[in-house]
Amino acid sequence: MTVYVLALLIGFVAGLRAMTAPAAVSIAAAIGWLPIANSWAAFMGYRFTPYIFGLLALVEYVTDQLPSTPSRTVPQQFGARIVSGGFCGAVIGTAGGGLVGGAIAGVIGAIIGTLGGYQARKRLVATIGGKDLPIALLEDLVAILLALWVVSS
Repeated sequence: MTVYVLALLIGFVAGLRAMTAPAAVSIAAAIGWLPIANSWAAFMGYRFTPYIFGLLALVEYVTDQLPSTPSRTVPQQFGARIVSGGFCGAVIGTAGGGLVGGAIAGVIGAIIGTLGGYQARKRLVATIGGKDLPIALLEDLVAILLALWVVSS
């Protein structure tokens, strides 16, 4: 699988859950799945980085369930997902020798994941009678499994 497809997919994950992508990338870097030790992105594999991003991802999973959480399509949320996707795509791109292409693919994936995830969640919630929690948990699971698959590839 090409590095750009993986960067696009990690961007898609960032579009679903902004902090799941960097958590997965940092875990992969820390355990040696992503060869970035001698690059600008080496800090992603440092000892505490996976814990920090993992904690941020857990906070995001909890806050996503709160009724006061804004839509992922508002500028702040959308922007955070684009930055996360671009950053994680750049890290994966660095591991494969294509930093800029990885960043661009990550941004595109984040846009697709944000807008597509929003529409899918909205429609699935309507389909099951307006219950958001089961669909939100399903979306969490999809983001986690896809992220782990991408970084292990």
